[in-house]
Amino acid sequence: MKTILITGANGQLGNSMRAATAGSINRYIFTDVAELDITDRNAVINTVAKEKVDVIVNCAAYTNVDKAEDDTGAAFRLNCTAVENLAAAAKREDATLIHISTDYVFEGNANKPITEEEKTNPQGVYGRTKLAGEEAVIATGCKHIILRTAWLYSPYGKNFVKTMQQLTSSKEKLNVVFDQVGTPTYAADLAELICHIIENDKLHIQGTFHYSNEGVCSWYDFAKEICELSGNSCDIQPCHSNEFPTKVKRPHFSVLDKTKVKSRFGITIPHWKESLRKCVKELATNNYFNSTHFRCI
Repeated sequence: MKTILITGANGQLGNSMRAATAGSINRYIFTDVAELDITDRNAVINTVAKEKVDVIVNCAAYTNVDKAEDDTGAAFRLNCTAVENLAAAAKREDATLIHISTDYVFEGNANKPITEEEKTNPQGVYGRTKLAGEEAVIATGCKHIILRTAWLYSPYGKNFVKTMQQLTSSKEKLNVVFDQVGTPTYAADLAELICHIIENDKLHIQGTFHYSNEGVCSWYDFAKEICELSGNSCDIQPCHSNEFPTKVKRPHFSVLDKTKVKSRFGITIPHWKESLRKCVKELATNNYFNSTHFRCI
């Protein structure tokens, strides 16, 4: 039986991991900042040693992209320093660290699906701190799997799907950007991949991998599908990114190439529309709390 430590357990992916691991014979320890402050190096090292942790799944991150521009210290502590603490603890105990990263490590101006070997060039504090976290993991020499993802959503907390459901049910007309293209990621699907790796003893397959759902869409396309599946009748119109100026440049193209993760782990990945239907159905049949933890991915 393995012992798996989950950080950021109150976030979208952390909660999805709770659901995905419900029937496991392994021991999962779910923590958020109240249980374990991962910016505290001694606390991390002591917990990993005391609990005899075999695998750490880091779902925690500072993900407020705009706020990070003014709160660089906090973003760096959680996205880099804390990650380095987890990696150091994993190295000491010969555990494997599964770390979640982001498409924001890239410049976002590609015109074809982005492979793991593409040159990184983050355009803001969030992307730079997440890349620094990746580099810290690799530098420690611990056993690791880095999973870069994008456009994460779930029934939990705050995300684009839930925001669009609310807006399209209350507004007659809505403008959504169409010049930012990528692929949504259903947190439940990403959690299933992580469980697949752990439960099927594939932890020896290490390195950096890309994971999102299959297909391509703009935020406008995504919003239209959410509106339709939710049974709303809002008139959604496409607009340019410069009509909604933000503190940081968001990627115009963040379609991730999943060839490597599919071939190495022997998985198939659902299309984003298929997974969105599942999420909308889940939201329609269950009540979920609204988490405000910016520390959770």
